[in-house]
Amino acid sequence: MKNITFIIFGTLFGIVLTKSEVVSWFRIQNMFQFKEPHMYLIIGSAVVVGIIAMRIVKRAKLKSVDGEELKYGGKTFHKGFIIGGIIFGIGWAITGACPGPIFAQIGAGELPAIITLFGALIGAYLHSAFREKLPH
Repeated sequence: MKNITFIIFGTLFGIVLTKSEVVSWFRIQNMFQFKEPHMYLIIGSAVVVGIIAMRIVKRAKLKSVDGEELKYGGKTFHKGFIIGGIIFGIGWAITGACPGPIFAQIGAGELPAIITLFGALIGAYLHSAFREKLPH
């Protein structure tokens, strides 16, 4: 039953991404070229919704789907954040997708996104293979 819930919410999320044009390569390019505020407004509204949601979760002391207590903590800054952010940004600018929208693009029939998916999987594999050697 839990997996069906995830599939339903994932599908709804994909529809929202597609309808809001967040999966549009042209919208991504216009964002990186500072031609229109569309993506910045969507990202900004997501940050605001996230902040509100986290405050509600903390105040209500909600638990995870598995019933575990949620733990919150920051991460110690290191140069890997900068390096990873640059790599992520370059990939995002080239492909027009970060991890979530890749699946929405594929679902919308944007078949070149399959190449992006393979690239993301290779990147995730390389990160896990070399994780111990990366700066922390």
